[in-house]
This record gives sequence, C-alpha cells and structure tokens, in this order.
Amino acid sequence: MKNALISRLAKAPLVADPRRAKAQLKDLAERLRDEPETAALLEHLDDGAFRDLLLGLADHSPFLWQLIVNNPARLARLAFAAPEETHRAIVASQLNLFRELRSGAITREDAVSAFRQNRNAHALLVAMADIGGIWSTEEVTQALSDFADASVAGGVNLVLTETADLGRIRLADPDAPGEGSGFTVLALGKHGAGELNYSSDIDLVIFFDPDTTVLRDPSEAATVYTRIAQQLAKLLQERTADGYVHRVDYRLRPDPGSTPTAVSLASAYVYYETVGQNWERAALIKARPVAGDIALGENFLAELRPFIWRKYFDFASIADVHAMKRQIHAVRGHDQIAVAGHDIKLGRGGIREIEFFVQTQQLVFGGRRPGLRGRRTLDMLKSLHDEGWITAQARDELSDAYRFLRTIEHRLQMVADEQTQRLPSDEEQLKRFAKFCGYPTLKAFSKALTDQARIVQGHYALLFEEGPELASDVGSLVFTGSDNDPDTLATLRRLGFQDPERVAETVRGWHFGRRPAIQSARAREVLTELTPALLSALGGTADPDGALAALDRAFGRMPAAVELLTILQSHDRLRLLFADLLGTAPRLADTVAQSPHVLDALIDPAFGTPTTDDETIEEQVRLLIGPPRDYEDFLDRVRDAARQMRFITGARLLSGVIAPKQAGEAYAAIARAVIRASFEEVRRAFEAEHGSVPGSRIAILGLGRLGSRELTAGSDLDLVVIYDFDENTRESTGPRRLDAVVYYTRLTQRLVSALTVPTRRGLLYEVDLRLRPQGGKGPVASQFKGFVNYQKTEADLWEHMALTRARVLAGDDAFGSDVAQAVKDILTRERDPKHVFKEVRAMRELIAQEKGDDDPWDMKLARGGLTDLDFIAQALVLAHAHKHPSLAGLSTEATIAEAQSVGLLSSDDARTLTEAHRLFNDIFQWQRLTIEGTFDAEKVPPVILKRLATVAGLPSAKVLLEHLAEVRSAIRKIVSKTAV
Repeated sequence: MKNALISRLAKAPLVADPRRAKAQLKDLAERLRDEPETAALLEHLDDGAFRDLLLGLADHSPFLWQLIVNNPARLARLAFAAPEETHRAIVASQLNLFRELRSGAITREDAVSAFRQNRNAHALLVAMADIGGIWSTEEVTQALSDFADASVAGGVNLVLTETADLGRIRLADPDAPGEGSGFTVLALGKHGAGELNYSSDIDLVIFFDPDTTVLRDPSEAATVYTRIAQQLAKLLQERTADGYVHRVDYRLRPDPGSTPTAVSLASAYVYYETVGQNWERAALIKARPVAGDIALGENFLAELRPFIWRKYFDFASIADVHAMKRQIHAVRGHDQIAVAGHDIKLGRGGIREIEFFVQTQQLVFGGRRPGLRGRRTLDMLKSLHDEGWITAQARDELSDAYRFLRTIEHRLQMVADEQTQRLPSDEEQLKRFAKFCGYPTLKAFSKALTDQARIVQGHYALLFEEGPELASDVGSLVFTGSDNDPDTLATLRRLGFQDPERVAETVRGWHFGRRPAIQSARAREVLTELTPALLSALGGTADPDGALAALDRAFGRMPAAVELLTILQSHDRLRLLFADLLGTAPRLADTVAQSPHVLDALIDPAFGTPTTDDETIEEQVRLLIGPPRDYEDFLDRVRDAARQMRFITGARLLSGVIAPKQAGEAYAAIARAVIRASFEEVRRAFEAEHGSVPGSRIAILGLGRLGSRELTAGSDLDLVVIYDFDENTRESTGPRRLDAVVYYTRLTQRLVSALTVPTRRGLLYEVDLRLRPQGGKGPVASQFKGFVNYQKTEADLWEHMALTRARVLAGDDAFGSDVAQAVKDILTRERDPKHVFKEVRAMRELIAQEKGDDDPWDMKLARGGLTDLDFIAQALVLAHAHKHPSLAGLSTEATIAEAQSVGLLSSDDARTLTEAHRLFNDIFQWQRLTIEGTFDAEKVPPVILKRLATVAGLPSAKVLLEHLAEVRSAIRKIVSKTAV
C-alpha cells in the first residue's frame, strides 16, 4: 500500500452539489459490497482523500463516474497499485495484443474489446493521478502519449499481421511486424511531442516505401498500404459497446485533399521540397515515428531536415505563423481574453500562443542551433533561455502558464471525454467547473485564468505582434507620383539627409521597379512597409545620403532583394546595424547584399561572446560547411562559410565587440580553418584518382600576416607547401600513378585552385606562393631536404625574414613539427648583426623605390609604418636569435617585448614601437574592413576618415594625420639607431 495510488492522493476537486455527489457515492458503496474484489474499498469511503476524490468525480465528470460505476473492480485494481506500475502494465498489454491474437489466445473481437478496455482503464488511472496531485503536468502528458504510442504500434502490428495472413505482404519477423515493413507511422502535434492532452485526436501521417521487398505485388503498394492505414483508423476510432481508443486525424499529410491516406516517400519528398509550407515545417518539428518501420520513419525525417531546419535564420516564418494566428482569431472570434466561453487553446493568451512562441523561434533559429530542435514545449522554453534567445522571466512565466492551461484543458476534457478547450458559457456551469479545478469561487478562477492569459499574450505580442516600427511618428513620407511632396522633403531633411530631392527620387525609383532586385510584387510590398523605418535608420548614421546611395548600389547588384528586405523588416537591431554598415563599412554592406543571411549571426547570442582561438573557429567553420554532396558543392559551401565568418568578425570589430588585434587573429583562424578543410577535401579527391605516395608527408606553411595571426579582411594568403617521401618509392599507388614530384606539384595546384577559383558563390582568397624557394621560378611545392638545403646555402636574407612569421597550418602533424623545427633552426643560426641590419635597410629601400613610401594614409609602406616595425622585429630575430632563441616564432609586438626583456631594446624604445604598431595595425584593420582595394583618401567618404580618427581616439582626420606623422618620425629615429 505504500506506493499505491490510494495512499498518495494529495488533493481533490471541490464539490459543487454535495447532496447529489454523496447520493452517487452511496450507490457506489452498495455496488462495492456486492463484489468481494471491491469490498476493500469500503473502508476508504467514510473519509479521507480517496472519498473526496470520488465525490469530486461524481459531481463533475459523468464520463469518469460512468467508468467507475460500470466496472468497480477496475477502480479497486487501480486504487491499490502504484500508478506507475499500472501504467506500464496497460501500455504493455496494448502493445502486445497482436501476439495474443496471433497465438489464438484471443479472438479478433476480443482484441478490439481489449484495446478499448485498456483505454478506459488508462483514462481513469491518468485522471485520478492528475486530479489527485500524484502526477505533474509533464508526467500526465507523457503517460497519455505513451499509451497512444502503444495503441498505434499495437494496432499497426495487428493489421500488418492480418494483412500477411491474407498473403498481401511477407513479414520479416512475425514478432516484430513493423520492422522492414516499408510502412511507417509518424505522430505529429502533441502526440509527437510526447505531450498529448487528455481527450485529444491523435495526428498521424503515414508514409510507405513502394520499393520495399515485403510486398507480394509491388504494383499494389499504394492500395495495400492505404488499406492498412484505413484499417488502423477503424481499429482505433470505431465506437463499440466498450467505447473507442483514439480519434485519428490523417489530415496533416501532404495535400490531404488529393492524396491517399498512405503517401509514398517519393511523393512526400517532392511535395515538401516544392510546395511545403511554414505551417508544415512547424508541424514536422514534433514529428516522431511511433509505429511500423521505425527506421524508415527516422530516415525520412533525417532527409527532411533541410526542409524543416533552414540553414539560415528564417524570419519570413514569423510572418507566416503569425498570419495563421490572426486567421484563427478572425475565423473563430477569439480575439479577446474572456472567461465565459473562452477557448483556452486558440484564444488570446492560450496554449497555441505559447506553442507558436516556441515553434516559430525554433523555425527561425533551429537551423543554426541544433539545441532548439526538440519536440516538447517546456523543454524548448528552457533551451531558448539557455541559448540566450529569451529571458529567465519569459521561460518561467510561460512554463507556469503552459502547465496551468494544460491542467484546465484536461479538466474540460475529463467532464465528458470530449475534445474541447472552450470554457462553459453558462455562469452556473462555469462556477461548477471552477470548483472542479480547485477554485472556491468563480472570481478566483477568473482572476487566475486572466492573469495567466495576459502574461502569455504579453510575451507573444513582443515576439509576433510588434511588427517593425515603421516610423509613423517621423512625419510624412510619400513617394507616389512624379513630383516631390514638400512635407516628405521636410521629413527627410529632419531625418538628416542633406539632399532630400535625390533621396526622394531614389526611393521613387525603387517603387517604380528601376532596380531588378525589387521588381517582384512581394519585394515591393515589403519595401513599402519598410521604407519609413529604413529611412529612419539611415538617417541615424553619420552619412545618411552616402548610406542611401550605397543601398541603391547594392540593390543594383543583387539578383533579388526580398530576402534582405524581409530580414530588415523583422528586426530593428539588424536594420540599424545594416544602416551603419552602408555608411561606414561598404565592404561589409556588399557582403550582406550578396548573402543577406550573414545578418543572422548578429542576433545570435554568441555574437557578443567571441573567440579567436584556432580550434574553436575551425569547429564553427566546419559546422557551417556541413556535409557536401560532392566536390563542387564543397567549393560553394566553403565560400559561404568563409564569407559568413569573415562578416561576423568584421561586424564584431565594427560593433566594438572585439579589438582590431583580435580581428586579425580571427581572420587568420578563419583562413587556417578554410585551408585545412580545403586541403582535406582536395587530398581525398586527389587520392581517389592517384592514390598516395608510400611513406610521404606534407606540411602547409602560412607566412606573412597569416603566419603572424595579423590577417585583415582583404589579405592574400602567403603559403609554402613542403613535402617529403621515401626515395626508394617514387610513385603513387592509385589508378593513375604519378611520380612523387609531379604528384605533389599537382596536389598543390589543386589546393591553390580550391582556394582561388571563383564559383557562383564568389571568390574565397587570393593565394601567393612567391615566398617559396627560388620564388616564382621554383617548383610550387618544395621537397623537405631541398627546402632546408636551399635555406641554408642559397637563400637571401629577405627569405629568412619571411620565415620569421612562418607557421604550420595543415598537413601531417608529425611532419609539421619537423618542418617547424627546421624553420626554427634556420632562424637561430648565428649571423653578423651588422650585416643583418644592413641587408634589412637595403630591402627597405628597394621596397620604397618600387612601391613608394610617401602616402600618409598607407599604414604599411609610409616611412616609419608597419613595414618598418615588422622589419625591426625580423632583424632582431635574425641578428640575435642564436643567442636568444626565445625571439623566434613570435608576432611583431611579442618580438619587441621579448627583445626588451633580453636587453636588446630600451624600455622607452620598446614602448614606442609597441604603441606605434598597435596604432598602425588598428587603423590598417579598419581600413581593410571598410574599403575594398586601395585606400584612396580623396575618394573615401569623410565619415570613414572620421571613424579612423575615432579608432585612434582623436577628434578628426586632420589631427589623426598629424599624430601619425609624429609617431612615424619617432619610429624612424629608432630605426636609425637599431643597427647594433
């Protein structure tokens, strides 16, 4: 008795009509005395929680009371057992009835009756455990879902067995008819989520594989499987003297008006890929195989994953789902929060709003965040909070409201076993129902309900009903006709535009379809709604006219703009940031124009918690690339991934989330990840064609800013490829064998091509191999022994200067370590310091002659700029690393710091050099971020020059230039004395 249901009851409904309830209980007591199996219940009818529970059921639920009166022995069995054990026993019985039928232990009629008797017993068990306070809302819904699973699976197994007996199919395993049957049943809705309500229909969709081998006649697949689906529905929902099991709804299948009950997998794939709607994506979030061929169902859902979970944040789904909600209100009149007659599922502040709140965010963000792909509402509220999409308050309040509303829903359905969510309209009935729910008065119940509904409505409104602020308070903005509206020009001027006539003409041109990207009806519709908010956002930038012109140019380059416009319409923050990009970072704005979904990352909570380490960024890049279909698909995917990651880095720099130095590290980490992923893909394809060279090894070195982790948004990649092989085995092993030297030459060329070839997704990187031995005249890949011998005997000092920033990026790890050690050995050779500095000065003069050194905005080549700072660091390494090996393998700033610590630089000089490098590098990063190509101060918008001054902490571009001149002068003085 310790765990028995009767001993664990914690509460009971309040009784509205005590006299009537007591009379019914008295009649039940007479029945109990007549049956020895139930006599033990009598001692619990005088007082206590069990008596109170029975009085409440007698008073409020004709359905449950009839189950008790019709079979008191069932009540006794439930009362004196642990409800969890009883639940498991009923589920097991339901699942295995087909075995008893097959063995001859029961007849078909017995099985039909047993299905329903199990349902009656389970319905009474769940009601008593729920109303009596034994099970939580989650336990109740899971128990109901478990039983529905068993009913469907047991029913499918029974019908499949009968179909096999008729000779229509062959069962691979009679004890598990569903396995390999080619027939799978998916549960959707609350059933699929494992959160079924008390008296709900079950939403099922049935698919079949027409190529399955179990069919006697494959041409009959559709007929056979449709008949099985129909027989299943009849078995579950036909009413007999024992009642029914479940009402079955097949209407969520593809195009239910024109498709049979069972749909072939091929038809389903075509349907979802071509005309599948957002509401169907929302429904499939909860889809779960529950019967038949489970593996087939799981594979089907895996194939549908790209349809359900979009690769990019999908803001258009918000509008679609909210349109569904508005349609519910319009058709059903559920637009007010009320109590009498209120629909707690579809009405304002109801269960559906919580579900939409969760599912829409899953649709929008789940493609990028696998943690948001769960089926259960409460679990996903927790995940939405854990991943940063909603507040703790929203999670807790919506979770509490969901439990509250589901409990009310269950009480409504327990009254008469009806699928209803509507509260009574009659006041007296409503008062009675309030007591069934445990509230002493209608006033108390009404307050509890309206409080929860308003909370739900408030959270729902924040997500769905607060459309983009369309700047209605800005003033008149009319762009129809051919003449300028004076009020519109005044509004534009007030927003900050210097040339409102040009702005009006530009916007009018958009509406007239002068840009192909916005000629579609949908694009113009979104643009019309968005224009006031967009102009308001552009007006808040440092250069509104320039930002608008940049947007117009972007529209001119885009094939279609509806995607970008929809995103901007859906999110205020993205709209403001995009406006800022247009005015101050045209390079980033161009990226958005090419791939609007790069904006997704800006509202991802992870945007504010960046990392620049190689391993984490490589993991992110590989996740974005995903599994390619083939090599060409990989080339497209890697370009998309690199573009998105570089955009995120630039946007973080623009937003102040990271410093320029961190941006350099992030850009370098992205390049490293792309090189590694590309090399693996290239190597895999190359080895499939040519095999491998036995005993061979390869390493890919990054030099220049890539090697020192100071890459910018527009940097080329300086690479050197080194390989080694067993001289006794000079040929590859594949179908098309190659000499080892030819093998690595072609492998390197393939890698360079993978990194440089333009595809429909654009360019990836420019690659420079000229820092290899003998430069452009030497082989594109260097054999290890030859590389080392060349560096020791033939290389000029400038080639060793390049090696000071060498870093192994990819290839075979052990060999990479060998190459890194060889590079270090070269750098730490003893050299004459005076000779080193003389050669470095000569190299600097040569560069000045070839490329110039007098542009004050050139952070690299201007005298006293980054090139001089890098050369100082490289000279210190080559001149002194034989005595101080710790100088090798460091960035410029780290080399300067180490040189000070070992006494090669004074603290004042080291500080000056470090601060100068930081200043120049910061500005250089910002220049490359904002402008693509040469930074021509005469052509750059003034707002960008102003931004560069702000980066340096100075008031204007003029003051910045003066400060740069002073710093460069100080650097030149240090350069002149750093020859010893």
